[in-house]
Amino acid sequence: MARKKGKGTELSVFKGREAKLNRAIFQTLTLKGPRTIYDMYKQIRRTKGFKRAHYGNLNKRVRALEKMGYVKAVDIRNTKAGFEAVVYEPTARAYLAVMLSRISLDDLLHLINDDIASEILAALARLF
Repeated sequence: MARKKGKGTELSVFKGREAKLNRAIFQTLTLKGPRTIYDMYKQIRRTKGFKRAHYGNLNKRVRALEKMGYVKAVDIRNTKAGFEAVVYEPTARAYLAVMLSRISLDDLLHLINDDIASEILAALARLF
């Protein structure tokens, strides 16, 4: 899963030691749909560069992303072993983070019109 350095804004979710695994989790959930942690683990292990990934690390990462609001629990599924597993899906925040990591802010300003710029400005104004 080699990735070229993007020209987009570097977000904290894509920095540090956990950046690669976060990106793999987002990619798995966006391409394959809602999954349990174990299903994500099986899918990520098939990816180049993650052959030696550990389930425990993925479990911690998904739970941390849930606390930060990037993934959410949507369902509980019974497993073959008789346990209950939580099904996760990405939130709008995760989709936005992936999009912002691929585009620079200058490119974004050139792509949007005045109406959209006004909406973004109003949303930012509510934060401050």
